Amino acid sequence: MNSLVRRLLDQSADAADVQISYDEARALARHDDPDVRRSLAGHPDTVPEILYYLAEDPDPRVRRAVIANGQTPPLAHLLLAHDSDADVRGDLAAKIARLAPGLTEHEQDRVRQSTMEALQALTRDQIPRVRQVLSEALKDVANAPPNVIRQLARDVEVAVAAPVLEYSPVLTDEDLLEIIAASPVSAKLTAISRRRQVTEAVSDAIADTEDDAAIAALLGNTSAQIREETLDRLIEQAPEHPGWQEPLVRRPSLSTGAAVRLARFVADNLILVLQSRADLPPETAREVARVVHRRLGEPRRQDDGTPDRPDGQPTAPVTWRRPSPQSSERARSMAERDQLTEKVVADAIVAADEDFVTAALAVLADLPAPVVSAILRSGSPQGMVAVAWKAGLTPSTAVQLQAQVGRVAPLDLLRPGLNGKFALKKGEMTWQIDLFRRAVADAAAAGAGEG
Repeated sequence: MNSLVRRLLDQSADAADVQISYDEARALARHDDPDVRRSLAGHPDTVPEILYYLAEDPDPRVRRAVIANGQTPPLAHLLLAHDSDADVRGDLAAKIARLAPGLTEHEQDRVRQSTMEALQALTRDQIPRVRQVLSEALKDVANAPPNVIRQLARDVEVAVAAPVLEYSPVLTDEDLLEIIAASPVSAKLTAISRRRQVTEAVSDAIADTEDDAAIAALLGNTSAQIREETLDRLIEQAPEHPGWQEPLVRRPSLSTGAAVRLARFVADNLILVLQSRADLPPETAREVARVVHRRLGEPRRQDDGTPDRPDGQPTAPVTWRRPSPQSSERARSMAERDQLTEKVVADAIVAADEDFVTAALAVLADLPAPVVSAILRSGSPQGMVAVAWKAGLTPSTAVQLQAQVGRVAPLDLLRPGLNGKFALKKGEMTWQIDLFRRAVADAAAAGAGEG
């Protein structure tokens, strides 16, 4: 027996080469050393009767070895489903999840019934981690037991319910609609919104919840089917829900009406995304461009509807003032002598000398002075960041430009990111410059502007 124990515990030996008789296995199952019993529990030739006995071993490592053994009988699984150790039950959950989908109606009734009973016990486990293991293992199994999947989908723990809610092909529309109607937490609704296929009925139900995160996920799910009426309703509400706006402008197959309505209120960087979409019909793209030009010329409004700049001073749409000849000549002369530095511009910004700032930026950015003036007088943080970048200024000076010359409210300032770089991407800033170029040209053709 001692020789057998040594061979059983020898980590370098192949377990299959260690032959164990039934009588020897019975003796080893009662051995004082738990490592011996664990090795026996993991041996491929250990008979089911011995494994069932070891399923009640006091050492949890032995019981986990029993679970890992492919010869373990289903009745032992049922016993282990009520084990006192959560790790043991977690291992069993992973194993049972692999076994259960393969059990057909043709399996021996007793085998199938024992496995299913163990599975049901694990879905009711008091430890969420055990149920989560089960959910993760069964989430994308097409022939998983429907009653088990439905129970997991209704679990109070998000970590348990979310995997099957997002991935399980077993859940029907009726199941999903019933779960949505029960008003689950936002994370569960969001999981449903991310499913590979979301039907119009489920989309309608998600939209009716008015859950911000779930609807954003739904809009971002390109495979979700959303009725045009539902999409129109969400677009109407989108100005109050910034998180919906980006998935909306990226939504495939946008109608002309939807694209134009979005162009009226989404952030400037999202208009860039909208205008850059290759799938928009030419007429839709032209209409979006017209809306953008009109929008650029609209001043901010006070509560009573009157035009207003951030400092409370009224302004006209798309207007500019050419810098004085003296400021323009000074800026050109200083640039020729390499004296038009960022410090010079920053000092002029602090002094709120819009005339010289306009002339200096026009020279440094190689832009027409009316375009620079229109940007500064528009109160557009995006436009001022763009012209500062084009002029070779730093992000911190761009913030000064917004605050001192553009008089942008503190909460509206576009500040550098954590990496110290400009708040906008290069493509967005280039687009801003081009946008003001076109707006100034259109306004000039219509006779607008100043001096």
